[in-house]
Amino acid sequence: MATAYRTDDAKRLHAVTSESDKDELLRGLEATLGSSFSTEPLVPPSNPLVIVISGPSGVGKDAVIKRLREVRDGIHFVVTATSRPKRPGEADGKDYYFVTKEQFLSMVERNELLEYALVYGDYKGVPKQQIRDFMSKGFDIVLRVDIQGAATLRSILGNSAIFIFLVAESEAALVKRLISRKTETIDTLLVRVATAPLDLEISGPDSLILLAAQQMALL
Repeated sequence: MATAYRTDDAKRLHAVTSESDKDELLRGLEATLGSSFSTEPLVPPSNPLVIVISGPSGVGKDAVIKRLREVRDGIHFVVTATSRPKRPGEADGKDYYFVTKEQFLSMVERNELLEYALVYGDYKGVPKQQIRDFMSKGFDIVLRVDIQGAATLRSILGNSAIFIFLVAESEAALVKRLISRKTETIDTLLVRVATAPLDLEISGPDSLILLAAQQMALL
């Protein structure tokens, strides 16, 4: 009898074609079980990721983030606030929030920044509110910071974030990248090149270190 019942039950399932038939069968199954089926996800949603990308100036952080946004949905690039002048081709609110030093220091006083640092004479900092807003919506967060910022974020976020450190293939390759940007004076170029090895030393033992030539191939 049990086998005959399963065969008959299978026939009834095959006969269900309309939404009303499906609803009726669902209610019948719930009545048989004496309880309703839960609509909660069987697998809880994963927590949003926080990805911190750092590296020397000119190594290609912006290019990596641009590519990441092209190939992956559900991420938010946190726009950094900076007191440095806007470069040709940059857009306020997209590349950076460009503010005066006075405005930046007011943000510091109001505790609006997750971290901030004085980098080559200009301030840079990560606004907190953007992170709160987009993590609450389930977005993964991407932060672009200098090596000082990465060190500060490591002390704040610890193992809750993924740290990626980008390096050029060689010192010569880094110099060529900086020259191609056409944004550096000779003095600032030499400073950036001189500090690049130190940046690598303090990047952190658990950072994922990527060569510039590997970056796009991995995305």
